[in-house]
Amino acid sequence: MTRRALLQACLGGVGLVALSPFTPLAAEGAAGSAPIVWRMPTEYPASTMPGEGLAAFARLAAEHSGGTLAVQPSYDAAAGLRSGAMIGAVEAGTVDAADAFTGPLAAVDPIFGLSSLPFLATSVEEARALAAIARPAYARALAVHGQRLLYVTPWAPSGIWSRHALAGAADLQGLRIRTYDATSTAILAAAGARAVNLSQADAIPQVKAGAVDAMLSSGDGGVGRRLWEQLPHFTAVQYAMPISIAVVSGAAYDALPERVRRAVDAAAAETEARQWAAIRTRLDENFSRMRQNGVVIADPPAPTITETLARAGEAAVASWVAETGPEGERILAAYRRR
Repeated sequence: MTRRALLQACLGGVGLVALSPFTPLAAEGAAGSAPIVWRMPTEYPASTMPGEGLAAFARLAAEHSGGTLAVQPSYDAAAGLRSGAMIGAVEAGTVDAADAFTGPLAAVDPIFGLSSLPFLATSVEEARALAAIARPAYARALAVHGQRLLYVTPWAPSGIWSRHALAGAADLQGLRIRTYDATSTAILAAAGARAVNLSQADAIPQVKAGAVDAMLSSGDGGVGRRLWEQLPHFTAVQYAMPISIAVVSGAAYDALPERVRRAVDAAAAETEARQWAAIRTRLDENFSRMRQNGVVIADPPAPTITETLARAGEAAVASWVAETGPEGERILAAYRRR
């Protein structure tokens, strides 16, 4: 072979290697190639626990995947989606992943109503234990809709934000209050309030317009929304310590190269660990910020308020067990004997 022929053969070989779609770089995401993008909305502000979790997951997914996966978060319902619509949006392919408060997801599967059952889990330890016991059930419910559970975010305990102080159970009578799921709506209504189930994003305009005078929400959600501007009283009833969940389309996850799936799993695990660590100091931080902004905090609240809500809540727990059947009974039994 002449020197010129040899050179042509070598150049041809280089071209074949460069163009082959089966080289490791092409399969795993070559440097300079466009990243895989996941759109991932939440209805909550970036400053809330779910918002911070979403930002952490996006950062960790990029780091662990070497830039192959880019999670694009959106906050404050900027995508036009509330929590109750997130599972449907992921299933339809409108978005690739999402963060959703589980209360409204009880309409998708009643199992998701678990964490917002009243006075069941009101401490970090209790909420984490309950989430761990229920995790397989959450995963099964999501699988029906072709989705995977990425991570769980705990909320600070729910209390009542209001325009005026709540001195006792009598102040619940006729109170126009926003609730966050069907269970809390039924309980507040049973306690005499005029309860309406609204997403937090939809509730804020109603509060500002004067159509709603109180909100069942955590201090965290309230701080993120600056509720003290309209509702300067917070009654710390410790109603529940609910969770939000981050989910992803199973098809989107399965389409990733194996090393990127491992990166997603690692990012999700680290995000969840971060969320449970952060919640331990979050309540004090929220209360401190609320007081700095003139919020009057009733902690503990008037006993008659918690007693009234607890009595009304007994029927809600029984109803949830009836809806979820043996699975719900098993979860509650495992939680109570832990």
